[in-house]
Amino acid sequence: MLAATPIDLDDIRSAADAACRLMKALSNPDRLLLLCQLSQGELCVGELEQRLHITQPTLSQQLAVLRDEGLVATRREGKHIHYRVASPQALAVLGVLYQQFCPIN
Repeated sequence: MLAATPIDLDDIRSAADAACRLMKALSNPDRLLLLCQLSQGELCVGELEQRLHITQPTLSQQLAVLRDEGLVATRREGKHIHYRVASPQALAVLGVLYQQFCPIN
């Protein structure tokens, strides 16, 4: 449905840029797996490595990208860093992807 009042072009462009950054982050299989796993709850790096079988260097690199994009947040507990999804937009998109690609058998 189209809006009754015109939308400012700068606002549309800004929203499109944000959407493209999110989709670019989700377009990497490792980052998508990380976000899917984190959408279920907070996990530390070791738990992510065990569950997803992503090697430590790759895991660190992909988590850094997700942090830089503001999609995940961290919490330190002793030597462990715990990650969680920090973006409501990312969670919404993950929900749609889950419905479309991860049907319950």
